[in-house]
Amino acid sequence: MHIVIPAERLAGERRVAATPDTVKKLVGAGHAVTVERGAGIQAAIPDAAYAEAGAKLSEQRQALLAQADIALTVRMPAAADLEALKPGAALIGMLAPYGNPLLPELAARGISAFALELLPRTTRAQSMDVLSSQNNIAGYKAVLLAAEYYPRFMPMLMTAAGTVKPARLLVLGVGVAGLQAIATAKRLGAVVEAYDVRPATREQVESLGAKFIEVPMTDEEKAASGGVYAREMTAEFLARQNALLAKRAAAADIVITTALIPGKPAPRLLDAAAVAAMRPGSVIVDLAAEAGGNCELTRAGEAWQTDNGVHLVGLANLPALLAADASSLYARNLLAFLGLLLGAEGLRIDLADDLIAATLLTHQGEQRFGAAPTPAVPAPARQEPHHHG
Repeated sequence: MHIVIPAERLAGERRVAATPDTVKKLVGAGHAVTVERGAGIQAAIPDAAYAEAGAKLSEQRQALLAQADIALTVRMPAAADLEALKPGAALIGMLAPYGNPLLPELAARGISAFALELLPRTTRAQSMDVLSSQNNIAGYKAVLLAAEYYPRFMPMLMTAAGTVKPARLLVLGVGVAGLQAIATAKRLGAVVEAYDVRPATREQVESLGAKFIEVPMTDEEKAASGGVYAREMTAEFLARQNALLAKRAAAADIVITTALIPGKPAPRLLDAAAVAAMRPGSVIVDLAAEAGGNCELTRAGEAWQTDNGVHLVGLANLPALLAADASSLYARNLLAFLGLLLGAEGLRIDLADDLIAATLLTHQGEQRFGAAPTPAVPAPARQEPHHHG
């Protein structure tokens, strides 16, 4: 197979979908690999390192894509890039499947597109889990960003001039990013509290030395809060939750929010009143900024300060700020996923494989994800045509 790695063109994206280590393994397995020149520069990987690993280098982006049997990317390519891909080619990356307007175009061109964000959170998928590998980095970087904006020390310090109290840090959302934020903040000496709608995360929080905050729940609410991902809860529960979180935020110096619901706007955990009650110099780092933010006042892609002196950090794509390690982990995830697709006969898409079926957005001219269902009864002749999306 001919596997190509184009440079990422999305603003602020510094990662790359392959490293010399993964290229070497693909070439060793008998595949041809071509990398667009400069693709790894912002991830601290020079072109020469790819060439040494056995890849060819290309400066012609459209020609590169046109040759691809498989294109590996970090983010969804632009429409002009998709037009260069040949029918039957595979596109693999973090393709932002929810509401993506380019999915019909992928289907129309006969591309087999895989969105790795949709991988089930199962033991078999762990080595391919791009969300875990990248969220781990985001949680770490969120604490470093908080330390940068926070005008005090994180740890307790005892000096001849007096004692400095440790920072009080609150983590909202205890997935992979939240757990890494807790661990990083503890290493920096902060006193840490954490909250998640899933009571089952208490043990993980306490194992890292943080205090778990719990909102009282009814039996029905406990049933709804199960599972790997947070789900939307009742209005009554949300009112109790937000009142408690506002109280804990007012006592905190730093709040890091990480709560996301796949395919939905981020849950609102802190309103404007909660931010107004926080102390001057406090910091909120909102990792859900691109999904609307867990804080009402978050501005996606910005860091700004409120009138009462609270820093609100809504910077996007934190893994790209640590592009070298982020790319290394991501490339290994892709290599593991390719193990499901590459066989002696070339590209093999087994729809009976649960990991392949879950991530496959488009295949053989069909949009498998996000398309409106086909009506059971033919539409009346005068009805406006239905647009898939």
